Order: sequence, then structure tokens, then C-alpha cells
Amino acid sequence: MLTVQLYDLFFHSFHGVYEGESKLGNNYQVNLSVVYNEKKIKFDSINKVLNYEELYEIVKKRMNIASPLLEEVAEGIIRNIRHQYSFVKEASVSIYKIQAPIEHFQGKIGITLHKRFDD
Repeated sequence: MLTVQLYDLFFHSFHGVYEGESKLGNNYQVNLSVVYNEKKIKFDSINKVLNYEELYEIVKKRMNIASPLLEEVAEGIIRNIRHQYSFVKEASVSIYKIQAPIEHFQGKIGITLHKRFDD
């Protein structure tokens, strides 16, 4: 199995359930891990492997669509990856809100969604 990873991707997006979040936005950090079976692949062309640039574009495109819940964003990212790359066996997305709108809170909050595909 081969894992392609994109870590520490940063975006300014407008996700959240509070009014200010949809107007001001927030900074987000995204980590992505995608696993596929490479046994039948000869590593001689970008067209035969999972292209990390295309994965980045999938994440970027979905992060630009405002949603109230980070779970919905992560689900959309994984769904789009699986749609474009049907041979993917596992995908994991972590999304962190860098400045959560919680009084006196320091740190970041986030979610991780992990999916396995059996076909």
C-alpha cells in the first residue's frame, strides 16, 4: 500500500455556525492522507499514481465552499477524492480551526474523518 500525504495546508475559509464566522472567516489547517494499492503500478508516469497537486486542488476547492460544520467539509473532500480516484482504499482528513471563537480559549480545535473503502 502507498500513502500520499499533504500536511499543514493553510486556508482562510468561512465555515462555522456562528454569525461572525460566516462574515469574517477563520484560518484553518488541513492534513490529508490517502492510501491506495500500488502493486500493479509501474512508477514511470504521473498519470499512473495519485497526483498530490490534484489532491491539493480538491481540498482547496472544498475549503472555499462555506459550511456550518467541519465534518461536512471533511466528508466532501473524501467523497470528491474517491469520485476522482476510485482505486483509493482509505482516506483521512483532519481540519483544525486555528482561532476558535471561544472566550479565553487558546489553541486550535478540529476533527478527523477516516474512511475505508472495500471493493
